[in-house]
Order: sequence, then C-alpha cells, then structure tokens
Amino acid sequence: MSGHMNDRMRGKMELLKERIKKDGIVDGKILKVDSFLNHQVDVLLLAEIAKEFKKRFEGESITKVLTLETSGIPIATMVAATYQVPMVVARKTVGKNIEGEVYSTQVESYSKHTTFEVLVGKKFLSSEDKILMIDDILSNGCALLGLTQLILDAGAKIVGAGIVIEKGFQIGGELMRTAGVRVESLVNITEITESGEIIFA
Repeated sequence: MSGHMNDRMRGKMELLKERIKKDGIVDGKILKVDSFLNHQVDVLLLAEIAKEFKKRFEGESITKVLTLETSGIPIATMVAATYQVPMVVARKTVGKNIEGEVYSTQVESYSKHTTFEVLVGKKFLSSEDKILMIDDILSNGCALLGLTQLILDAGAKIVGAGIVIEKGFQIGGELMRTAGVRVESLVNITEITESGEIIFA
C-alpha cells in the first residue's frame, strides 16, 4: 500500500476518533455512539466506513455480510451495498416473519448483562457462502462468537470481522484472533479513564 494511501487512511481514522471523542458518551466502561453510528446515523460517515472495510478486505470474495441486530444493521447495510451482496441479520427473537428451519446459538450481552438466543434462517446461509461479519463495537466478543457459531453451523467460510470500534482493553479482540478469525478494527480504544477520557492506540 502506498504512503499516500496510508496517509489518507490515517486521516479518515483520525476523523472517526475525533467524532467518537466529540459525540461519544461514556458510561463507566460502556461507550455509547448512538448519536451518529447506530441509532441516529451519519450516513456520510458510514459510507466512508464501508469504503474503508472494502479496502481492508481487498481481494476477498465475499458473498454475504452478516450482523447481529440491532446496532450493526446500519453499518452492515452500507458495507453490503459497497460489495453489492445481501446483508443477513441474525435475529434476537423468533417472530412471525421468521419461517422454516434456523441456525441458533446463545449470546451474552455485555451492555445489558443478559443472555439471549440469536438465529438465522437456514435458507439465508449456505456452505457456498463466504461471510464478512460486521459490528459497531467489539468488547468481550460474545456477539462475534455467536455469529461465528452460526456461520460454522451453516458450513460457510468466515472471511473475517469488520469492527468500527474495538475496546482493546477488553478480551474480545484477543478472543477472536486466537480463534483464528481475522479482525479488522478501524479504531482501537486502549483505555477509558475514570474521568471518562477515551484513549486510542
């Protein structure tokens, strides 16, 4: 990769860091980015994020993008549009709109301290698929581990995981990489201080 490309990449990531510092809300060790990333969505920022993930996974043949509802949906949608492939949502509850056989697993929520079942209809994942997982924040890795299990159950190939914000002071990133999953994080937070200051790698 050229030095010019590296400079551009660093510039975009610096802008993302500044946005997190400006608009992110710290509650203990939980970082809330719902004003621009996963509730109210800055679509121009998401478009740049999607382009960045496509660069990070350049050369990979991706057939589907998989995310867990609900926070990852806006980002995964934009990434899937960039790749021009379907985006699949792992659902947390069984509703009337989910029909037929499903792959399912249990996931623990870091922010809500609860465990819930997630599922994907079997007709939406197959052994022919090459899956890119997308999520907004990587903390303890439970959501990604759950998605990984669904992909393995389907016999599909895991291309990797694209994460907007990795909390490097928690075990999620190490857990996933030790499991052999390629993790590409756009920014890595090494510490959230007691005063609420966000420290980046």
